[in-house]
Order: sequence, then C-alpha cells, then structure tokens
Amino acid sequence: MNSPGKLYLIPTPLGDYDPALVLPAPVLELLPSLKTFVVEETRTARRFLSAAGLKGHIQDLDFHELNEHTDPSSVENLKSLFRDGNSVGLLSEAGLPAVADPGALLVALCHREGIEVVPLTGPSSLMLALMASGLNGQSFAFNGYLPVKPDDRRAAIRTIEKRSATLRQSQIFIETPYRNDALLADILATCGGRTKVCVAADITLPSAYIKTKTVEAWKKDVPAIGKRPCVFIILAV
Repeated sequence: MNSPGKLYLIPTPLGDYDPALVLPAPVLELLPSLKTFVVEETRTARRFLSAAGLKGHIQDLDFHELNEHTDPSSVENLKSLFRDGNSVGLLSEAGLPAVADPGALLVALCHREGIEVVPLTGPSSLMLALMASGLNGQSFAFNGYLPVKPDDRRAAIRTIEKRSATLRQSQIFIETPYRNDALLADILATCGGRTKVCVAADITLPSAYIKTKTVEAWKKDVPAIGKRPCVFIILAV
C-alpha cells in the first residue's frame, strides 16, 4: 500500500465574502488538488469551495461531516480516507479548523496514525480580536465557551476575572451568537468597574464592531451585539 496522504487544515473566511480577500494565493491554489474534505457542515463547505474557485466541480468532491453531533468513536473510520496517498482537507464553519472546533478529533487521529498534518494560513477571530483589543498580547489564555446556565456562567466569569488579575493575563472566550447579549450583561454585572472588556463582533466584515472599554464605561453605553460572531476579552487591572 502507498504511503498515506496528508491532512491539510484549510482556513475559511469569517463571513460571506470573496475568500481571496483573506486567504493567501497558495491556499486557494491547493484546493483544486483535493478531492476529499472533512467538514463541519456540507452545505457551508460547498458554498465556500464554490466561491474559492471550484464552482462547477463540487459534484466531483467527497464530503464527510465531523461536527458536535458526530460520535467520537466513529472518527477512527476516517483514517481510511488517507489510503493510497489520498490527501484530505479539513474545513470548519469559519476561521481556523480544529480551534474550538470538532475537527481537532481528526487532527489527533492523524498524529496517532503517523499522517502528516499541514496547517495553512488564514484568519483567526481569536488572534484578530486580541490584536485589535489593546490588551495584553504577551500573556493570554483562550477559555472556549462558557457554561450555558446563567449561575454557572457568572461563576465562570468571576473565576476568569480573578485569574486575569492574578496573572495580569488577557482572558479570551466566545459564545453561541444568540447568547452574546446575555453574556455581555453577565460580564458587566459580575466584573469590577476597572476591568477592561473588549467586544469584537463581525471581525473582517464591513459591519465589524471592535471596542475596548472598562466595565464602568460599558455600563453607560451597552451595545446590542445580536446574533453576530463575537469574541470577548477581559483584562482585570
């Protein structure tokens, strides 16, 4: 049997616009060479690949879904996709695959199986938000999604703020878009007035909203974020 192919980690835009605006040419040039993709959602992947230059060839591609509904035990079966030198592209819904993303399971499988993993350059909402926040970019932590239940969420915010104060560290987290406003309300109700908060929504889009203020200042002018992809960063001072 031939050596297995490679796993390419393919970034996608953070919004619905021309991929060439944010993806380097070598990434776009690689796509036509791949026939197999592991994706978070097939419909979104088809739309992205069509916009990225594969329009008219989508029907020739092989898609396999890996998302929050996938049984982790079934991920093992995906190693068959790499047989006979076949390379595979991994796509998330937006941004970098395998970061706060189920695709990490496939990456872990490839490391166990000795399959080469190739990360490609593209937009990261987390790093773009940190860059634009004016907060500590030398020491930071990503906390993923906070708990859904309000009491648990507020407890998590208190823990994160305390950690930020102790370590002088920027704390990054995200939320499902329809809970953005509830999360911001909990941040403002829970954190100290001098704690700095960055709200970064719709990054790279014309509607981008990125602002950093103290909790005290935010309380005077609370924005309605709505159902937009958003990154939150706090730094206790």
